[in-house]
Amino acid sequence: MVDTGNSTELRKIIHCDCDCFYAAVEMRDDPSLQAYPIAIGGKSDRRGVVATCNYKAREYGVRSAMPTGQALKLCPDLVVIPGTMAKYREASLKIRQIFYRYTDKVEPLSLDEAYLDVTDSKLCSGSATLIAEEIRAVIEAEVGVTVSAGIAPNKFLAKVASDLNKPNGQFVITPQNVATFIEQLPVKRINGVGKVTNEKLLRMGIKTCADLQRFELIDLINKFGVFGKRLYDLCRGVDNRPVNANSRRKSLSVEHTYSGDLSDQQACLGKLPELLMELRSRLRRVDSDYLVTKQFIKIKFNDFSITTLERAMEKGLPLESFETICQQAWQRGARPVRLLGIGVRFIDAGEPGRAIQLDLFDKT
Repeated sequence: MVDTGNSTELRKIIHCDCDCFYAAVEMRDDPSLQAYPIAIGGKSDRRGVVATCNYKAREYGVRSAMPTGQALKLCPDLVVIPGTMAKYREASLKIRQIFYRYTDKVEPLSLDEAYLDVTDSKLCSGSATLIAEEIRAVIEAEVGVTVSAGIAPNKFLAKVASDLNKPNGQFVITPQNVATFIEQLPVKRINGVGKVTNEKLLRMGIKTCADLQRFELIDLINKFGVFGKRLYDLCRGVDNRPVNANSRRKSLSVEHTYSGDLSDQQACLGKLPELLMELRSRLRRVDSDYLVTKQFIKIKFNDFSITTLERAMEKGLPLESFETICQQAWQRGARPVRLLGIGVRFIDAGEPGRAIQLDLFDKT
């Protein structure tokens, strides 16, 4: 039995995601760039990373969070453009204002992505599909970038759907089609299922959500802890989370669970550069009214004990600052590490306190 995500009301949720947003803004402002593979990011000689790239660049294997030097090896003709955050934020604000023409239930996830709940909207004859089509057309006409959208009865399915007809398309999952759709969905498409969890599921003979539905809730909790409940719900298409128009992010982090334990402190330090590149890449998509106050590290040892250590933010998020707190945190357990994560904590720009505005496109 598959639940569409709300036992009392069928909701109409749209997930909107701009197509290669930063690159799209640059190509809008300089149409000649449309003929070339382009990337937005820092310089290769200063350990820069790719924030995003257009689809021509992706054909060469260039991806977000990739070191710029590696991207240039894959695509020697890649045009690397330093980011202009003020320009991207201006475009983002215009897009968000368009969303509010259709509903006041808008939950921004980043500069280029948001959930909309249009359940109560009377526009476009109350059709979420037509509302999404109109929003996409208006954004392209007024802002000059394209948007892909997913339409579904809940947030999880809407987000999955928005990836299925990119770029500049949309995909609809109706309540009647949820059961068929979810059964065929690979479990690796479930948010939170990373490489290690996916490998564990594969060892259990689980490739699709239909495979996962064969397991009882207690079995999944025994195997995956509290995440087992999330797996149980999502593989059935259940997601009761509301679109939260007042949602405010308190932190942002990246973490990785390793298939083989990190044996010592040096092994942990060796994993920090890739984690930091991913963290910087994600931070570029955060609204400008979030200011960073602290940075932190999280370690889960092989005995499943967890320690977290934080310190005041250092300007530019230098690798050395994370190395220092990693060494201090590791000493608390001094044993092999199963999971390593790093992150930052935010305050709103209007709140008092020491905060730092990051410039993350070109870092030494």
